[in-house]
Amino acid sequence: MIWIEIFTGSIKIDKTLLYLIFNHKLIQITIMRQFLKQTFASTIGSIVGLLLFIGIGASGLFFMFITAVADNDESLGIEDKSVLVFDLSTQIKDSKPPANLSQAFSGKKQEIITLRRVLQSIDKATKDDRIVALFLDGRKGGSVNGYATMEEVRNALEKFQAAGKKIIAYDVTLSEREYYLSSLADEVIVNPMGMIELNGLSSKQMFFKGALEKYGVGVQVIRVGDYKSAVEPYIRSDLSPANRQQTAALLGDLWGKFLDTVANSRELNPDKLQTIVDTKGYLEPDEAKKAGLIDRVGYYDNVATRLRQLTEETEVKQSFRQVDLGTYADRTIPAAQASSTAAQKIAVVYAEGAIVDGRGSIETIGSDRFAEEFRELREDDSVKAIVLRVNSPGGGATASEVILREILLTKKKKPVIVSMGNVAASGGYWIAAGADQIFAEENTITGSIGVFGLLSNIQDIANEHGVTWDVVKTGEFADIGSNVRPKTEAELAIYQKSVDKIYRLFLRKVARYRNLPEAKVKEIAKGRVWSGKEAIKIGLVDRIGGLESAIAYAAKRAELGNNWQLEEYPRQHRLETEIVQRLFDVKALETAAIDPVTAELLKIRQELSMLSGFNDPSGVYARLPFNFEID
Repeated sequence: MIWIEIFTGSIKIDKTLLYLIFNHKLIQITIMRQFLKQTFASTIGSIVGLLLFIGIGASGLFFMFITAVADNDESLGIEDKSVLVFDLSTQIKDSKPPANLSQAFSGKKQEIITLRRVLQSIDKATKDDRIVALFLDGRKGGSVNGYATMEEVRNALEKFQAAGKKIIAYDVTLSEREYYLSSLADEVIVNPMGMIELNGLSSKQMFFKGALEKYGVGVQVIRVGDYKSAVEPYIRSDLSPANRQQTAALLGDLWGKFLDTVANSRELNPDKLQTIVDTKGYLEPDEAKKAGLIDRVGYYDNVATRLRQLTEETEVKQSFRQVDLGTYADRTIPAAQASSTAAQKIAVVYAEGAIVDGRGSIETIGSDRFAEEFRELREDDSVKAIVLRVNSPGGGATASEVILREILLTKKKKPVIVSMGNVAASGGYWIAAGADQIFAEENTITGSIGVFGLLSNIQDIANEHGVTWDVVKTGEFADIGSNVRPKTEAELAIYQKSVDKIYRLFLRKVARYRNLPEAKVKEIAKGRVWSGKEAIKIGLVDRIGGLESAIAYAAKRAELGNNWQLEEYPRQHRLETEIVQRLFDVKALETAAIDPVTAELLKIRQELSMLSGFNDPSGVYARLPFNFEID
């Protein structure tokens, strides 16, 4: 059986019904294949883990890990006149991912790196005489990073370039995301068989109303804010006019930033770029060169020859002196270590994912866990300021309020500065509103001040299968929490009253902590999302800038000068704990690429899995649409 937790109850769906929902033989085969593969891998992983620990012990395993890492270290130093290689497919996250032991044993490079480590590496390379150039390598695939993240990376690359060092970019197929970085290069080279995608931005939304109606799942909505669109996938089959309006405005801001930035780097007119977008969409390399979008059409060996010239290598060979970004970071930037002896610290607390009640998980922001973190930092006299990095679409209203309360209490003792990442909206804005200062990039997605509740029932699907219920109660609303029938008008009124109350509370908090008239907050709220560019104009954001700007401001606000140490939270697992977890983790044994059908199935599963994070005690949420994607 499969259980889907959904707000006030749960939907029980058997395997046959799941197949009916997807109604595709290939997907059925894929599900079974994935199930068998994962079951087999899990079993083998458990056996291997037990044998390893019984046979050689934890200390022996630790020795094996260290040996594997050492064997994969190609050299101890960085050669003079080397090129720093930045793989454009690298995933850049705010906080440090868990140690990937499967990659350590297999010799594969880590493909996830933190934003601060990227920025620190580029800054280090800017001042490092051994590094003569930087290569933006797009051969391994497209970028998955948000535009706000790329804006911070782009700023660092511009400083590298300003120091007199060359940047060379090469790709086969350049989409807007890769081109956003590559366009600043001194030379942009595209493979003759490739192309440039320059067709604008789009945002698509997945809707479940038809499927829910078809299979007898009822949904009732209570919300405040015409633009609060997170409930639309369950009550509509298309975008509402208000949602379409706000999405168009947001995309317009992000696209305007893209046009201005790229046009400035390529010395083009933004209007000319827009004409190319509207008339071409996709350009062949020769067309792109003629339009001034790239500099050369060539193969990778041509690029390698150009890079060998920069490294002053005379020997004819296929490669050039190089060091990839992750390796360079490992060899030149010491990992942040906790130090109880440091007199002055700035703490960076990463809040990534949906906001949920309780402890949460590695992928969510658990209110209890973050409240505990802030209490400890508040009482730590060595911590002089805190930077809260928010990358969240929101979540539970109660959980958001628990975190905000701790931020407000902490702010009384030391500065709390918020740095917004790609998205800090709805509940993500709720927790940010109380900070001393809020930083965001122009292409950050924020705002969405609004709340909603979503109530499901399974009456129709149960009745169709011959299941019915009857009830005895001592009060009219005794079974108001039941999910086996729709809510009555009187019951909906109770829920609406709760939602209205929390929305008014949200408005008052924003007005108070942002020093804005409540009437103005009402006008800019209504659940509407804003770009960072617009948010600073209407008072939701204080400054345009990234994480490093927020950290520098925190040091200045706390009057620390240059005498301070940075520490990052939450803490990572100890190495031995990570080894145990990875030994029994089926994902560590999964190495095969995901086929397209499975990829689409996983998207749907991801959409539905988000429902498990809806655990707010009041059943009221401040969240963006579930799958707000920008392509």
